Amino acid sequence: MAEKTLAEHLAASVLDNLRYQHDWTDLQIITHSPVDNSLLPRPLISGLPPHQLYLHPDDQIEMLKSHQKPKDNVTEAPLVEWVLPTHLAEKWTLRSFASVFDSMPPQASTSPDRAKRVLLATIHDDSTIVYYFMHDGIVKPRQN
Repeated sequence: MAEKTLAEHLAASVLDNLRYQHDWTDLQIITHSPVDNSLLPRPLISGLPPHQLYLHPDDQIEMLKSHQKPKDNVTEAPLVEWVLPTHLAEKWTLRSFASVFDSMPPQASTSPDRAKRVLLATIHDDSTIVYYFMHDGIVKPRQN
């Protein structure tokens, strides 16, 4: 049996954190592209958070326009998110992030577009995990 790589250990740690600390479901570690079965540059995690994590500013504006009572909370069904496990000591470049985005599968089986964001899970030596959204390209700021 082959030993796990650092990236595989990171992915397993993040998956456990998402499952047991953040109540995500349908979690799986993806090592090969579902499109052409090629090896991904890094293992990715796909899963379903307990609530929607991010709303694009354009979608936010449309939702507020269509919502009849602006004072009510607007809840949306959660979407499948992609998570990239990393370690704080790793050195990342724009090229290495681009290779991850290039290798990501389409957002849905009906859409040929690749994912526009990934949840970057950065693990510290003390096992603390911090999550940040990393977008592919420029995203305009939210409207308050």
